[in-house]
Amino acid sequence: MSAETSTLLLHTLYLIAIVAEAMTAALAAGRRDMDWMGVCIIACVTALGGGSLRDVLLGHYPLTWVAHPEYLGMTAGAALLTAFMAPWMRRLRRLFLWLDAVGLVAFTVIGCQVAQHMEMSVSVVLISGMITGCAGGVLRDVLCNDVPLLFRKELYASVSIVTGALYVGLQTLDWSGNVVVPVALAVGLAFRLLALRFNWQMPRFVYRDDWH
Repeated sequence: MSAETSTLLLHTLYLIAIVAEAMTAALAAGRRDMDWMGVCIIACVTALGGGSLRDVLLGHYPLTWVAHPEYLGMTAGAALLTAFMAPWMRRLRRLFLWLDAVGLVAFTVIGCQVAQHMEMSVSVVLISGMITGCAGGVLRDVLCNDVPLLFRKELYASVSIVTGALYVGLQTLDWSGNVVVPVALAVGLAFRLLALRFNWQMPRFVYRDDWH
């Protein structure tokens, strides 16, 4: 795969992912009886919030949606379309689970790349990838008054860390960047889909004793 093809693949997946994230966020807002402005805001925060938080923490400017304001239009438009299509969205649940997995791994690799371009340490690169992949969903859940998916039993942040670690690790083995990107995406996506298919879960900490 050429460098141009690899970059195009990642960008295409990114665009698909922000639209899909905006649509699922719109449904979450609808379950909280939000008005249309609230639906659009939740959609934009979910789709673009992870990258924005990453950029603020790393001092990477301009923010993605500032440099590309058309992304705001895409996410808001997807949210409004979802409001009209809501009665049929249940039939597309499996598709959106798949697209969410695509978004998770694509956002993760993009976040790692941003930190690498800023010559950050490996630990910061991995955290940058995880924030990009997961923070938008956390912001959505907090604004919708839900316990964030990241803190529950599903393998989500773990998939992001594995994807980022594979992306960075293969580079240290002198693999071509044009090979590293599709391999990291494919393995991360397979990991997430297998976790959903077989209900793989992280161990939970349960504490019920009352200290008072």
